[in-house]
Amino acid sequence: MTATSRPRRSPDPQDRRRDAERSRQALLSAALDEFSEKGFDGARIQDIAARAGVNKQLIAYYFGGKENLYREIQRNWQQREAAMTDPALPLKQVADRYLAAGFAEPRAARLMAWHGLTGGDPELNIDSADTDLDNLRRARDRGEFPAELDPEFLRTALLAIVSAPVIFPQAAQGPGGIRPGSPEFENWYRDQLRTLLGRLAAE
Repeated sequence: MTATSRPRRSPDPQDRRRDAERSRQALLSAALDEFSEKGFDGARIQDIAARAGVNKQLIAYYFGGKENLYREIQRNWQQREAAMTDPALPLKQVADRYLAAGFAEPRAARLMAWHGLTGGDPELNIDSADTDLDNLRRARDRGEFPAELDPEFLRTALLAIVSAPVIFPQAAQGPGGIRPGSPEFENWYRDQLRTLLGRLAAE
């Protein structure tokens, strides 16, 4: 060691934690890209790691493998849903939140579509149907849609409406030919959904 050289400092524990969290979040984002583009079966560990710019061994280290990585993505979405589905909120406001989340993060809807179309393993699906139905029953009791309209049907219909611009962008079109992906389409689509739910409440 020369007189001007300095001893190498060991990484600070806090720095190591930050690096680990960055790697973990990079893997989650890369995995969501891969799963939403290729489905669970088509996504490969090495491709996820390459997108994240990390060693593929870190998937096993942080998540315990591909299945648990997939589950973690779904748990993260479920946590976001919990913040959107306040049972005290009017149905129009909840629908607004779901629609905004779908426009902001289209990969979640694509992942759900892959899971359904490929007959995905039920063990890899985290469903919020029970919570959604409970909230819809409360909305029905508040008079936000007609009593003869079944909450199970309405949940499916709203799910289709919210996810359609992402799953079927080639079929979704607004006035003047505006397409999903533009602010004009999102504003128009949101207004149309509000109008529909307002009409239901007026029935």
